[in-house]
This record gives sequence, C-alpha cells and structure tokens, in this order.
Amino acid sequence: MEKRAFAAAGVTVLLWASAFVAIRSAGAEYSPGSLALGRLLSGSVVLAVIWLASGGGVPPRAAWPGILGSGLLWFGLYMVVLNWGEQLVDAGTAAMVVNIGPIVVAILGGWLLKEGFPRALFAGLAVSFAGAAVVGVSMSNGGSSSLGGVLLCLLAAVSYGIGVVFQKPALRHASALQVTTFGCFVGTVACLPFAGQLVEDVSTASTGATLNVVYLGVFPTALAFTTWAYALARTTAGKMGATTYLVPAIVVLMSWIALGEVPGWLTLAGGLLCLAGVAVSRSKAERSSGQNVR
Repeated sequence: MEKRAFAAAGVTVLLWASAFVAIRSAGAEYSPGSLALGRLLSGSVVLAVIWLASGGGVPPRAAWPGILGSGLLWFGLYMVVLNWGEQLVDAGTAAMVVNIGPIVVAILGGWLLKEGFPRALFAGLAVSFAGAAVVGVSMSNGGSSSLGGVLLCLLAAVSYGIGVVFQKPALRHASALQVTTFGCFVGTVACLPFAGQLVEDVSTASTGATLNVVYLGVFPTALAFTTWAYALARTTAGKMGATTYLVPAIVVLMSWIALGEVPGWLTLAGGLLCLAGVAVSRSKAERSSGQNVR
C-alpha cells in the first residue's frame, strides 16, 4: 500500500474508532434510526459542499450499482443496526464483534472480486465465529437484550462487509469523493422514514448529544469514508479490511476514558478471539498465492 493510502487508512481507523464512542454517547438520547439519519444528513451537507466546490461531477453509469449497494447496506443498514446494537452492549464489545467484517470482505472479495481464497481464511473464520460465540455467551448474563445487541453487531458486520465489496468496483469508474458523496446521499434517502423521530429527538436531546450526531456526520462519515475510499481504490478489499484490526483496541481505550466502560474479561477474551481470527485469515494472503483454494 502506498504511503498516502496508508496514511488515509490510518485517519479512517482513528475516526471510526471514535465513532463507536460517540454513538454510544448519543444513543442515550437518540433512537437508532434518527441517529443514523442525523449523522447521514450532517455528512451529506459537508460532502455536498466539498463535491460542488471541487466540481466533481456526477459518477458515470458504471459506478452506480456499487454506489447504490454500498449506500443502502453500509451507509444505511449498517448505521441503523450498529446504533441499535450499541444501545444494548458497550462500545468496546460492539467494535470487537463488528470487526468480523474483514472476514466477510475477504470471502466476498475472493469470490466476487477474484482476489482469491487463502486457506488461512477458513481457519480464521472458525476462530472468529468461536470468539463471537464466547462474546454471545458472556453477554447472555445481561439478559436477552445484551445477546440481541451482539446479534445486531454481527448483522452490522455482515452489512459492512457486503457494502465494501459493492464499493470496490465503483471506485474503478468514479473518484473516492464521488463514490462517498453519492453513497452517503443514497443512505440518507434510505433513512428518511426516520425523519419524524429525528425531529422529535432533536427537540428533546441535550446540546452535547446533538453535537455528537454532527461530529459523527462530519468526521467518521464525511472525512473517514472518503479517506477509506481513497485507500480502497489503491489496494484490495481484503487488505483494506485488515487495516481495521486496531479499531477495537482504540475503542476500548476511548470508551474507558470517555464513558468509563470496560468489557468484562470473558467478553474481552471472546473479542480477542474475533480479532485473532481476522489476523489468521489474512496471515498468508500476501505471502502465497500457490496455496489458494479456487
């Protein structure tokens, strides 16, 4: 990965880590759908200004299937179910479970984008899902709501993974700014049914919670999704998925400092298993193409 793409990926990782903490904080006063719509509206405004100022133009027709798919699944569904999941589990646990997403990216990237299937991928898949099971068992002590939060985070991971695979082909035909901007527009339109709830939540929420929503739109959405798309256009979907390894560790540290939340030991062990599985799944991807399963 070139230096600028690596730097862009680093910006994305830091901002996405902060998003888990901001979602957890704002989620105390905003419903999952209204939080998603508020975030997307804020992001859309910033991206529209940058897009218009740069004279970016409308993406070509060939890019639209990927833009629509990533907009609906990643900007839309992912944000709603992640917000919902974080109302039921702490930010660190959510980040660890969602980080199974890179395995989804690797599987679909190997199949649909012809990036190959390293044998280590299947071992990593087994380890990560064992970790998810441990997290699920540990959270079940908190009742069905906590277990439901884990399942929602798993759904977020799958929608994120599929969204990345939709996005990668679009970047062959359109710029990172175009793909991000119009993907955000699509997600915003998809979340418009939550407009009434957003109006109600804004009227009752504290200034701090509303500022968190705006922060989510400007930085983890408008900026971080653009830097992600920039880096993704310059490497494989599988490699980009692997760059998110550090997100859960950063989230646990941030949520401890900002929210006083630290996952329990069993939950933390399960989350580490999830991350170990992702690491195993990518361990041989760059060293050997002769051991790929086709």
